[in-house]
Amino acid sequence: MFGKRKTVQKLEFSREEKKPVIRCSICNGEQVGGLKNRATGEFEEVMLIRDGHDLEVFEQMVGERDIPKEY
Repeated sequence: MFGKRKTVQKLEFSREEKKPVIRCSICNGEQVGGLKNRATGEFEEVMLIRDGHDLEVFEQMVGERDIPKEY
């Protein structure tokens, strides 16, 4: 009747090299959570964020709240 809660897989990454960022489109509002390389600025997509629940999952994955948004 009730489904099992799925555990969130933590992302393993070097905080000195990469930082979590949410990339937002100003055209259609699409949001993608990912990791940005601090030195090169290269963005690595992790997941599509469609609603508040997806945002919470991404925050749990990276272990951080109040992730900055880039447009």
